[in-house]
Amino acid sequence: MLSWALLFLILALVAAVFGFGGIASAFGSIAQILFVIFLILFVVSLVVRLVRGGTPRV
Repeated sequence: MLSWALLFLILALVAAVFGFGGIASAFGSIAQILFVIFLILFVVSLVVRLVRGGTPRV
């Protein structure tokens, strides 16, 4: 999911360079939403790991 957020961020930057303000804004918003979702899932997975007390798998 982080890769999707980075992809939309890059698309937003490219669109901004070419002057497509509306498209850049849309891609930027999508990237921001995906990044927040990624952070929330990451924190939830850390909390679950700490509560369960499991050892990390390699």
